[in-house]
This record gives sequence, C-alpha cells and structure tokens, in this order.
Amino acid sequence: MSEAALEEVSVLSSIYCGEGEFQLIQQSAQDGLVVLINSHVGGERGLSVLFHLPPLYPSCPPDVSVSSTSLSRSQCLHIRHKLLEQAAALPPEPMVHTLLEWLQQCEELTEECSRGEEGETEREEEEGEWTTVLLLDHIRCPSRYIAHVERWSHTLLLRGRLLLGPRILLLLQGARTHVKEFCRLLKTVKVDVDSSGKKCKERMMKVLIESPSSPSCGRVEGFVVKSNQSFSELSAAFQEINMTDLYQQILPSLSY
Repeated sequence: MSEAALEEVSVLSSIYCGEGEFQLIQQSAQDGLVVLINSHVGGERGLSVLFHLPPLYPSCPPDVSVSSTSLSRSQCLHIRHKLLEQAAALPPEPMVHTLLEWLQQCEELTEECSRGEEGETEREEEEGEWTTVLLLDHIRCPSRYIAHVERWSHTLLLRGRLLLGPRILLLLQGARTHVKEFCRLLKTVKVDVDSSGKKCKERMMKVLIESPSSPSCGRVEGFVVKSNQSFSELSAAFQEINMTDLYQQILPSLSY
C-alpha cells in the first residue's frame, strides 16, 4: 500500500477522534486498507461510511459502502452512488476527507434525507440496470483515453466494451445515473488530444441507444477493450455477447 494512503488514514484518525467516529478495520499489503467512519447527512441522521482503499490507491479510487439505522436502504444506495460519482470526478490523490466534507455539505443529499421515502420509485428506476451504446468520433491518444474510461467504469460500477475499429463504440451497462455521470465526465474531462497534440475533451460523442436492460439482452462482465478491423468483426463482437439485436438497432447510425 502507498505511503500516501497510510498518511491519510493517520490524518483521518486525528480528525475523526470522537468516540466511535473512526475505526481501522483492515490493513493489508495484499488487500489494502478498510476504514469505517461514522458521519452524518441531513441533520442528526447518522451514517456509517466504509472506505476500502485498494493497494493502488490513490491511483485508483476507493470503493464505498454506506449504512444507517435511520435511512432506508434505497437512500443509503443513493448516497453511495453520489460518493462514487464524486470520487470519479476527483484527481488521483488522497480523497477520503474531501469526500466526507462534500457529503456533509451537499444540500442535495440533505434535502433527499429530509424527504424520506418520497420519490423512491423514480430513483429505483434511475438506478436500475440500463444498457447504453455511445459512438465516439476518434481516439488519437489510446493510452490516455482508455485509462480514463477504465477508471471511470470501475469507480461508477459500470461494465462495458470499448470496440475500436471502423466505428468506435463504447457499450456500458449499469445504473442509469452512473451512465449519465460517465457521459458527463467524457464531455468535461480532457481525455484525448486534438490534431495539434493539445489535451481535449470528448465533444463529439453521440448516444446511439439508451434503454433498460431486458432479460433477452446479453450481459457483459468487467470492462474489455477490443479491436475490430471490419464491420463483420464488429458484428461478431456483438454476437459474442448475445447482443445481435442491439447491433441491428444501431447499425443504421453506423452506415455513413
């Protein structure tokens, strides 16, 4: 584990020094660090936030688990998703204290907790399983681009395929709110370089399809980058993951 992670945990233990506020659950060179911090959001409502700092942290973001005796499971999941989204947008440096400060000050989450169960049906729909296919215009710096999308997919708990070839497609599966956050990051973070070699954002991405995942739709695992030299190979890539029907739906958008 990194010195930065160990130093951050030491600082956190000093900041959250009240009774029951901080607990170091695990410290392992193989598995990293696990820290439990009791925080709050929405007034006096208590939250237990578990941060798992993997061995490569802070090069990769922490995983987060949220529990509470006063909030519903759906509300805890919503808070967890927001923390993961926030982590994905932060630079690769120690961020646990930053995330906790953001959590305590976030007006949206305070209002969310105050509303109680209102709107849970709509939220569950947003957080349900969705399948999205994005069309990317170009990738001039593959190492930089791929590093960003792999990191975001891990942080936002998305599975997917980046298909490089005559048309560059990015297939994502996961919570709709996380897919939206992924798309926002694509458009606001400099993930590539332009024709002059300057860092640039993804401004020409198009959403080809966005729909709830159905039982008949294939399910991908992990995040895989694959090269295709022709449309027939691209078609075979979709057939391999049981998404031939999906490919037929987006094919008209690829024939230009």
